[in-house]
Amino acid sequence: MSFLEYNIKTTPTGIRKVLYVNWFLVLLICSVATIGFVMLYSVAGGSFDPWVSPQIKRFAMGMALMFFMAMVPVWFWRSIAGMAYFVALILLVFVEFTGETGMGAQRWLNLGFMRLQPSELAKIALIMVLASYYDWLEISRTSRPLWLLPPLGLIALPTMLVLRQPDLGTSLLLIAGGGAMMFFAGVNLLYFLAVMIIGVGVVAAVFLTRGTEWQLLKNYQYGRIDTFLDPASDPLGGGYHITQSKIALGSGGWTGRGFMQGTQSRLNFLPEKHTDFIFTTLAEEFGFLGAASLLTLYVLIIVFCVISALRNKDRFSSLLILGVAFTFFLYFAVNMSMVMGLAPVVGVPLPLVSYGGSAMLVLLLGFGLVQSAHVHRARSK
Repeated sequence: MSFLEYNIKTTPTGIRKVLYVNWFLVLLICSVATIGFVMLYSVAGGSFDPWVSPQIKRFAMGMALMFFMAMVPVWFWRSIAGMAYFVALILLVFVEFTGETGMGAQRWLNLGFMRLQPSELAKIALIMVLASYYDWLEISRTSRPLWLLPPLGLIALPTMLVLRQPDLGTSLLLIAGGGAMMFFAGVNLLYFLAVMIIGVGVVAAVFLTRGTEWQLLKNYQYGRIDTFLDPASDPLGGGYHITQSKIALGSGGWTGRGFMQGTQSRLNFLPEKHTDFIFTTLAEEFGFLGAASLLTLYVLIIVFCVISALRNKDRFSSLLILGVAFTFFLYFAVNMSMVMGLAPVVGVPLPLVSYGGSAMLVLLLGFGLVQSAHVHRARSK
């Protein structure tokens, strides 16, 4: 019996597919999105416009796509993984020539009804193609140098295209997501140790060559590093945003100032308060308890995904679920670190909470893949 025939005959049909959906995961996703709607309502001054109404419509469309994908057998997504990756690359090339520019970068394609950021699609497409590759590759060859070249090339292509936009933050997330997939697939840890040592060496070289004739960065780039390490050194310039963010985080205390009572957001001291810095608004209005509650929901989503991956006997499905879960983790980990001053500001949205169409839709498409793998996994009779 062929792989295709086996999967067709073992695919659950009818009402069983709906029953097999991970409804706890759906509930968690809806809970996080609801928090996002509430916060967007707050930063808009108690109005559904201009952010809440479009966000609800996008979420509804994304959830519909997620359930549609959940009903499609997971072997179908495996079969089109290469095509999805190729389409993502083509869209990134289109951005190079016809993309719209915003905030100093050319990242978006105007589709009329929405602006699409292909680099977000590339994250999921990369996970799909790497999961397909390692599902095809014999486990004994996973760590052999020759077989490391294809996944490294698959990671490098979209990364280089995104760097040209320029979008350093997304490029680093692509590299991190691809590296995580190689780790999940079982690549020898010595390779990762070597990369870490090289990374430490590069960072050391950046600082040691400063002020010399062969310094690795421009003077203004060193200035950005100084501002990141010490925002107070330029409180009205490069350090303004993170300084205001820290003030908002600290002023919330344990229980917060109250819904729609945050002074930093209400008086427009916070930059991008409806997108990248919406977490600071949440922390100011609902305090540590509110921020911790959101973080708990995020962690539970990761836990349910990991449990689903461990219970799945199909290698492609397990890698796919772990890849989506890690990408989701990167979103909120980087965003929260960014607004707390623990990482540079790189423009990563808070997943399912920040205003925006591309990131939300792509994440829900990723969870659609997770649900498809969960619904169609082999179950004992």
